[in-house]
Amino acid sequence: MFVAKYLALALLALPIAELLVFILVASQIGFSAAAILVIATSALGWLVLSRAGGSHVERMKVVFGPQRVSAFQADARGLLVLIAGFLLLLPGFITDVIGLVLLIGPLRQAIGEWIHGRAGQPAGEPGVVDLAPEDYRRVPEERLTDRRE
Repeated sequence: MFVAKYLALALLALPIAELLVFILVASQIGFSAAAILVIATSALGWLVLSRAGGSHVERMKVVFGPQRVSAFQADARGLLVLIAGFLLLLPGFITDVIGLVLLIGPLRQAIGEWIHGRAGQPAGEPGVVDLAPEDYRRVPEERLTDRRE
């Protein structure tokens, strides 16, 4: 519950913080330069979403099907590219810095591994489905079909 409160507070404070940072940057480099910088990073965000994000969006559509949370966790690094593009698309320097950090490969990998660690699943290893005994049944090996691609 505390996380939801802090997240809501952060989302409410973000536009005010973005405006203050924009004013500070504009006072240092000029309003026109700051506005051009914001527009350029938004264009970069659009490029990231249209180029790299397209395949990730299609995978997310499949992942968000019923009972696919573990597949969602397995694609955390791909999701970070989408988040980076979205953050760059938003106007403001705070979201742009976070988006640019997420575009740096080694940092994105470290963040993805941290997300996997927080989710209780080591990065790169397949997840384990833990079912109650009444939720599964044994099927003879010869009746199983290979559904791998």
